[in-house]
Amino acid sequence: MRNVVPMKTAKIGCIGVSIILFLFGLLLIIDPSEYGRAIGEVAGASMILFGVFKLVGYFSKDLFRLAFQYDFAFGILLITLGIISIFKAENMMTFLSMVIGIAVLADALFKIQIAMDSKEFGIGRWWMIFLMAVVTGLVGLLLIFDPVGGGEILVRLLGICIMSEGIMSFITMATTVKIVKHQFSDRIDDEMEYREL
Repeated sequence: MRNVVPMKTAKIGCIGVSIILFLFGLLLIIDPSEYGRAIGEVAGASMILFGVFKLVGYFSKDLFRLAFQYDFAFGILLITLGIISIFKAENMMTFLSMVIGIAVLADALFKIQIAMDSKEFGIGRWWMIFLMAVVTGLVGLLLIFDPVGGGEILVRLLGICIMSEGIMSFITMATTVKIVKHQFSDRIDDEMEYREL
């Protein structure tokens, strides 16, 4: 039987980071001047953590194999962007917004694909993932082009984007990652399927 510890680690880790992103985004919306200085550090650390948990999830092979199916390359991208955000984004709000916007937009596009796969798989709440992915992708796109021209409004837009990412990731983890204690390994599953044929 397959060890479920990596799957639990990835799921709990991603949910935890999702909650952190939601709360930090909320703080940016409430008081952008107070918390704006921490954007690079918090966003960078969150992207690194997300990237690590996505890699763990990718290699864990959860039961449905929906939430982490595109996360090998994306996990590496998040870790790279997180490192850049921490060490290179000081006093570079526009650059940081673009980096976060690109990461969020890419994740939203992957989540749209996951929503479509979830629908075919028979998961009833696939539309929640799809709806949040569309909203999050649009906010990420706005962040990339910076239509407000910087300032506190940009920080609030960044807060909305980070909040949306947190909600989208939480919904995806909650609806598509199922952990079964007595799940068989791929080899056993393949052998059982072969015998049935």
